[in-house]
Amino acid sequence: MAGSLDGRTVAILAADGVERVELEKPRQALDDAGATTVVVSLQSGEIQARNNDLEDAGTFSVDQVVSDVSVDDYDALLLPGGTVNPDKLRTEEAAVNFVRSFVQSGKPVASICHGPWNFVEADVARGRRLTSWPSIRTDLRNAGADVVDEEVVTDGNITTSRSPDDLPAFCERIVQEFASAGSEART
Repeated sequence: MAGSLDGRTVAILAADGVERVELEKPRQALDDAGATTVVVSLQSGEIQARNNDLEDAGTFSVDQVVSDVSVDDYDALLLPGGTVNPDKLRTEEAAVNFVRSFVQSGKPVASICHGPWNFVEADVARGRRLTSWPSIRTDLRNAGADVVDEEVVTDGNITTSRSPDDLPAFCERIVQEFASAGSEART
């Protein structure tokens, strides 16, 4: 898959409380495939990462602020989890609008663990087949999603996964999905 994402730019929307491995592993897979990855957050500086939601896990530098970017700036969107991260994002109008616009654009969006919570607030879960961490599945169902318990699920332009245990399958799938999206226009 090396080079399959050459020329593609992927936004990684995250905030304080992001689960480190859920940002780091997919980012590495995307970078290894040739993508340029950009951490987008609510404010400039750094975001605090966590391990298992509770343990400090260092920081990630923020490249762009969500209120200053557009869907047109990116080819794909990654929404990592952690409990606090998506909860912060879904309270910020600029982040919610960014997620909604991305899904509506038809460009690929991938989310893992608690990350699909963003789809509820953006009102883009309805009618979608999704998976997630078990504790937010009721929220997804109440938002109209068809929730399944599978390692990785792709429905249209949205790919979801359940937990860090699923990262190998999730990373492989998002590279495939991000590479195939719009490939007819990129010859």
